[in-house]
Amino acid sequence: MASYSIAVIPGDGIGQEVVPAAMQVVDAAGRRFGFDCRWTPFDWGCERHARTGRMMPEDGLEQLRPHDAIFLGAVGYPGVPDHVSLWGLLIPIRRTFGQYINLRPVRLLPGVRSPLADRRPEEIDFVVVRENNEGEYSEIGGRLYRGMDDEMAVQQAVFTRRGVDRVLRYAFELARRRPARHLTSATKSNGIIHSMPFWDERFAALSQEYPDVTTDQFHIDILAAHFVQHPDWFDVVVASNLFGDILSDIGPAIAGSIGLAPGANLNPERTAPSMFEPVHGSAPDIAGQGVANPIAQVWTAAMMLEHLEEGEAAAALVGAIEAQLAEGTVVTRDLGGDAMTAAVVEALVRRVEQKG
Repeated sequence: MASYSIAVIPGDGIGQEVVPAAMQVVDAAGRRFGFDCRWTPFDWGCERHARTGRMMPEDGLEQLRPHDAIFLGAVGYPGVPDHVSLWGLLIPIRRTFGQYINLRPVRLLPGVRSPLADRRPEEIDFVVVRENNEGEYSEIGGRLYRGMDDEMAVQQAVFTRRGVDRVLRYAFELARRRPARHLTSATKSNGIIHSMPFWDERFAALSQEYPDVTTDQFHIDILAAHFVQHPDWFDVVVASNLFGDILSDIGPAIAGSIGLAPGANLNPERTAPSMFEPVHGSAPDIAGQGVANPIAQVWTAAMMLEHLEEGEAAAALVGAIEAQLAEGTVVTRDLGGDAMTAAVVEALVRRVEQKG
């Protein structure tokens, strides 16, 4: 029997509810498909920061490194500034472990209603590939004259050929494996004069190696509008760190609920563990009430199983999600139902355990 060591960071807010819920579904898949996940919990997050002044211990990265994957909930809570929680936990993990691909599928699932009028599931089915290690989210910069009238802040974006090429190449390869074989690049080269023309040049250069993949590119502002007006245009979308972050929130919103949106931080070379986290936040307004939608976390678990090469189990999780939403009788209130988190998980476990 295959056995996987999984580091579990439930994080904050509803993360502490949906992560254990998703673990139950993964364990059900393990019983059916013959593998075992050995879960190692870490109580890292904003509550730990409140106690110790740190989101994780000084040797936290060394504690994570031996694991096969990292299963993360949500990070952030009132009282801890967002930049503290992000730079104290997520970004060090992503960068130290070379998780330069942030992969976020967007699908309108059967039974889910899109806020866009008359859209069908086959019309919203694309993937956002976000560069995850450099770009606009850089530590380079600083503040000058703090508290004075002429106070200033400088923030440097960093785009390297290595960093840009590897995310573009990943996106081209992914597009090549999908039926549409279509890749869209997000840019803003009319206003951002150095980094975005460089991005465009690298996109054009690599496209020569993939003549079987059709390409287009849009400036980020009109691309965001096209996501709303023409989601059926898109198959794989590749974007810089900031642009990808924005687009991969718009995508789930048009697909019905950000509570359905999975995500993965991938080290494609597998030289260190990859990390799997849903797109939604910690939702402190509903935390502790047992009403959080666990589906994004379960779908995220399916992405983790796919990465661990447990493809049948991953497909079973996604199939259970699809069937559950299509039936529509046991869903949480963000999807128009009244089911509690536990009830949704129980239903998903039953579906995963079914054979045939």
